[in-house]
Amino acid sequence: MTTISLPVQTAPPRVNAPLCIALAGNPNAGKTSLFNRLTGLRAKTANFPGTTIERRCGRATFAGVPVEILDLPGLYGLSAATSEERIARDSILGQVPGQAKPAAVVLILDATNLERNLYLASQVLELGIPCIAAINMIDLARREGIRIDIEALRRDLGCPVVPICARSGEGIAELRHEIGRLVEDSGLESSNAWPLPEGLLACGSCGGCPHRARYDWAEQVGGRCVSGQMAARGGRTEAIDRFLTHPVVGVAAFFAVMLTIFYMIFSLAAVPMDLIDGFFGSMKAVVGSWLPAGDFRSLVTDGVISGVGSVLVFLPQICILFFFIALLEDSGYLARAAFVMDRLMRRVGLPGKAFVPMLSAHACAIPAIMASRVIEDRRDRLVTILVLPLFTCSARLPVYAMVTALLFRDNPLMGAVVFTGAYFLGVVAALGMAFVFKRTILPGETKPLVLELPGYKLPNLRNALYEAVNRGRLFVRKAGTVILLICIGLWALTTYPKSEPPAEAVALYAQAADLQAAGDASAADDLLAQADHLTTRHASEHSLAGMIGRNILEPVMKPLGFDWRISVGVLSSFAAREVIVSSLGVIFGLGDEVAQDDPGLLGTLSTATWPDGAPLFTTATCLSLLVFFVLAMQCLPTQVVTRRETGSWTWAGLQLGYMTILAYTAAFVVYQIASAVGG
Repeated sequence: MTTISLPVQTAPPRVNAPLCIALAGNPNAGKTSLFNRLTGLRAKTANFPGTTIERRCGRATFAGVPVEILDLPGLYGLSAATSEERIARDSILGQVPGQAKPAAVVLILDATNLERNLYLASQVLELGIPCIAAINMIDLARREGIRIDIEALRRDLGCPVVPICARSGEGIAELRHEIGRLVEDSGLESSNAWPLPEGLLACGSCGGCPHRARYDWAEQVGGRCVSGQMAARGGRTEAIDRFLTHPVVGVAAFFAVMLTIFYMIFSLAAVPMDLIDGFFGSMKAVVGSWLPAGDFRSLVTDGVISGVGSVLVFLPQICILFFFIALLEDSGYLARAAFVMDRLMRRVGLPGKAFVPMLSAHACAIPAIMASRVIEDRRDRLVTILVLPLFTCSARLPVYAMVTALLFRDNPLMGAVVFTGAYFLGVVAALGMAFVFKRTILPGETKPLVLELPGYKLPNLRNALYEAVNRGRLFVRKAGTVILLICIGLWALTTYPKSEPPAEAVALYAQAADLQAAGDASAADDLLAQADHLTTRHASEHSLAGMIGRNILEPVMKPLGFDWRISVGVLSSFAAREVIVSSLGVIFGLGDEVAQDDPGLLGTLSTATWPDGAPLFTTATCLSLLVFFVLAMQCLPTQVVTRRETGSWTWAGLQLGYMTILAYTAAFVVYQIASAVGG
């Protein structure tokens, strides 16, 4: 067999510059778990400069030196077969603009599949960059009878080797010590270039080339350093996969899992949602009592507190959802779900590689559209981009939660069914439109998905918690910026121009004054409440938002069961889907007096009526609104990204147009049928 030798690790001279250490490894090797262990919550997520691929950076301190930790995308080698691998390779080589070259690399190697991971290790080690090999999931290896000779592996790799379990924290202290020793003893404070062997990255094919030598070397090292077997584990995995990857049982299991998750969301989120709602209600009352009556108090209480509070009340559901999704991903189940759904996707004309962007679309359509670059065929990529916004993103969750709470606030099971139905409708609509596009304007054959199925393991609760906190933090940041600005703007539209109270309200105020003079305070208070309600409604209807809503929007949206207030909320949500919740909080929260027993947004909406006194948020209206938001674009930033990724406003316009028509038509049908059935 051909062998290759690796250089002894040497360090560069000390140079004053920021220190960066990269985490590199195969997919599913546990990089994210280790990243979270090393950085905690001191991390931020962003795209690599000039790319659409997400990166995570965090800060940590080793031997008293602050270090930036860079979590690279998973890769199998430095040949750049995918865009993720290309970015990871360029990051290691210091070829990413605006990013320092790593002064060292921590190689995360899967202890249960060490030989396969050693191929990447050979390429990274050959670069001459100081490395530390972290042998992750050592606990699983021990459990399956796999024994690794750490000393022998250290000699073969020529670098420090530390067995760890990032999930439990085993070996993390030793790894931190090794990184600190590298930083302290070697004086790593720069990212200047190390020598690269010529021809290292030149070969892109196998057979009689350095790739064969690397595989041979990995096999030799594995033979010397690894003993034992994992047949029992493989048998259990195959037994479970026979069910979870079955064409019928697997799909049923997938929807059962999602239904269970949504039920847990509604059950667990009820208490914190009530607490948040009560907190903002109390804040509104307290702040309102401090400030003098007038426009400024209305701005603070009805614009800022009501608007932002009506969105943040759904923060627990969002955090819980991403917590469970992180658990599913870490356990290895989501890869099985991708495998099961691939069969269905290819039948409707979507490529197998589209499943990865689809998973991302359930967080946000924007990075999902960017992630579609992994699809080589342009036609397949265009189809994927056109349908990705139909998948339920996190911005829709507050809308779903609001509508579901209006329908089934005290019935978590029915709430979970409605939530699952909304997700299912988005998936069906996306697959259906893909089928239409691939047989009309974008015909062509699709390619099957090639996906590695990771082994099953207990999910990392710490990682899931970090993911939930991170997503919640991003949501709060958005509520504190974009949503806040929209709330203030919408408050102004619903407040100005000022109008005098209507004649009916003036008469009621006069009667109330007479009753108060006569000593009948209770009756006077009832009349005052009626007069205030009439005054508030009159002011809203004659505001700029009211005039636009009543004269332009309501005639168009009334067939869907929407009055001018809902219509204004729908229009405002084109900036961001979840804005409709805060918009309704502003529109329905107007009024100078802040009651101590403010029922909150859901209570206000449930009692809202049409001018003739008929209930506004009936079952038919709620279902219509839900369907509309499942299918409508409602996100102009997505349009900008679609234009950038397709290179033409034509595709962005087509996306906006077909989704708007689809949403309006489906909501119209649902409202008419539900109204007929419900009388």
